[in-house]
Amino acid sequence: MSEWWSVVETARRIADGEVTAFRVVEDMLVRITRVDRDLGAYLEIDGDGARTAANEIDRKRKAGEKLGPLAGVPIALKDNLVTKGIVTTAGSKILAGWVPPYEGTAVEKLRAAGAVILGKTNLDEFGMGSSTERSAFKKTKNPWDSSRVPGGSSGGSAAAVAAGLCAASLGTDTGGSIRQPAAFSGVVGIKPTYGRVSRWGVVAFASSLDQVGPLARTVGDAALILQTICGHDPRDATSLDVPVPDFSAALAAGARGLRVGLPKEYFAGELEEHVRAALDRTIAALRDQGAEIVEVSLPHTHLALPAYYIVAPAEASSNLARYDGIRYGLRVEAPDLLTQYSKTRGAGFGPEVKRRIMLGTYALRSGYYDAYYKKAQQIRTLIKRDFDAAFESCDVLLTPTTPTTAFRFGAKATPLDMYLADVFTLSCNLAGLPGMSVPCGLTPEGLPVGAQLLGKPLDEVTLLRAGAAIEAAVGLGDRRPGGFA
Repeated sequence: MSEWWSVVETARRIADGEVTAFRVVEDMLVRITRVDRDLGAYLEIDGDGARTAANEIDRKRKAGEKLGPLAGVPIALKDNLVTKGIVTTAGSKILAGWVPPYEGTAVEKLRAAGAVILGKTNLDEFGMGSSTERSAFKKTKNPWDSSRVPGGSSGGSAAAVAAGLCAASLGTDTGGSIRQPAAFSGVVGIKPTYGRVSRWGVVAFASSLDQVGPLARTVGDAALILQTICGHDPRDATSLDVPVPDFSAALAAGARGLRVGLPKEYFAGELEEHVRAALDRTIAALRDQGAEIVEVSLPHTHLALPAYYIVAPAEASSNLARYDGIRYGLRVEAPDLLTQYSKTRGAGFGPEVKRRIMLGTYALRSGYYDAYYKKAQQIRTLIKRDFDAAFESCDVLLTPTTPTTAFRFGAKATPLDMYLADVFTLSCNLAGLPGMSVPCGLTPEGLPVGAQLLGKPLDEVTLLRAGAAIEAAVGLGDRRPGGFA
């Protein structure tokens, strides 16, 4: 079944002529038609574009032309990544039907490597959510249990990978929006160092926090996708002009000699019993493989949540000011300009987006800036210093990705309940670090658990090395979600 082949295996089989790219893509499109009507991972399918791209890959192979490392591999994109000629909505009614005239850098790089873009996946509106329940269009189900959420905001991307509706996908991570759904959906998710991947062509939520990264079924697949999308981009002022290492080369190094730090603050709170048990098995497996386990402290961890919910909404209130019904997207006609703004934004934005715009605008008001936004940025500096100090005694940090497994739809009754779902992932974004979630087992109910790895800036190599060791020892192997297998 080509739908379950890894990224590496798919590219190899197509390059060797064992199967055509068209056959792989057509099989995937058939599976999407059959499965996704219930799962709800996709918002838009570009079947014609995918078939055309696959045929071009097959033509190149027959002609003896050089193929890219992802030639013919079917990939899905979170619908806040701008795609030329394909509807991009960011999960919001205010962008319903918008067809961009240009392509984002990460998407350009995938296409240049030969990847075939299948379509756009569901998300919480503008990336503001942790369950994909906040999409303006539909809810996405968790492939392991359809009564539960897949996580968010990249829930559609995670669910599509977990259910075999693409070989891999791209998501974005502002406060955990790749890693948390990866944990809930039983896949690998990487948030690179801030600036590793260009943000050109990403519908902005919080510009100092957003980062694009891969979701895949294996650490090796995630490494290959990450290798493809990294690199300097002069169109993005925050893009880092630094070399991109060979990420795949790190995978076979193993855990021997690694100093793995356990931040005591991440294990001191209330953890779901089976999450704690899975993390205990992961720690034991790393120790058995020769890793040194070190206890460390990140004393300002408890301030990450309030600091994040000042910084992120403040930046969102500024970024979302551009959606006014004048240049693109939804327009509600009104007799005067201010009324048109008000009616357009009132009709186009959902409740969570409005809440965060109001929070952010308040924090940036004259007379309140120093008390809120400035103070949050000072706390951000303290959090970064905590990590710098911890990394003096260890190479990588290991924590739970989430305090619980995937929760049921409607279980988070208040906004605060939902915000707490990301309590372990926020600090990574505030500090600009690379972070990764890798599956570390299933609960007795059959729900995935994710282990989070946090690394030094620009040290994704060590994350991937540790992630591969965890995957080999306690990963999911060939186990797949039964409801959508």
